[in-house]
Amino acid sequence: MARVDDYFNAKKIAVETLCNESFKDLAASSGFQSPSENVLTVPFLNRTYQVTYPQFDFTDLDDAEKEVPIQEQVLILHYLMGDKTATPSDDWVAYREIPGAAFYFSAFVKRAIDPLKSVFEHNLEGLDNGAEILDATEVEFGDAGYEFKPFPRVPVRMILYVGDDEFPSEANILFDSSAGDILSPEDLAWLAGMIVYRLMALAR
Repeated sequence: MARVDDYFNAKKIAVETLCNESFKDLAASSGFQSPSENVLTVPFLNRTYQVTYPQFDFTDLDDAEKEVPIQEQVLILHYLMGDKTATPSDDWVAYREIPGAAFYFSAFVKRAIDPLKSVFEHNLEGLDNGAEILDATEVEFGDAGYEFKPFPRVPVRMILYVGDDEFPSEANILFDSSAGDILSPEDLAWLAGMIVYRLMALAR
């Protein structure tokens, strides 16, 4: 598991890279709104952040006194660093199909698949409520299926199959096939886990 210092170092490296790119290009390729010069508005799950350029300072617009988690800052910066030409293809793949994901697969299951399944197999109403708050779109798969859009170019689908006396519950998380061009397998595992844990918090 990464240490907090690792995230601060990752942010430092990302900022050094991104400050050499033009703000106009970053704004256009990211899909984020730019309400004023050198400022991006970044909706992330049920929060909204303001990110300045070229410092890449983060402010939570819903609560200016609340510090934006460093893991989320790094994830957003890595999204900005991703392939600028990659766009969703509507071709959905499992996590293990993403190039390089095999190494992180067990962590992905522990961080995202298992909690999704164990928490919501008997609480579909909580999943539905959380998905609505996160502006997810319902998809016709499983007993509950939703498409989330944590980033404009990285949609994520979560599908839950409720078990019975003969078969256990199952869960699946799918990514657009272009996701690996924008975020690393490790980042995608973290992203999926963040969505699941935000759903868990909203379902309480």
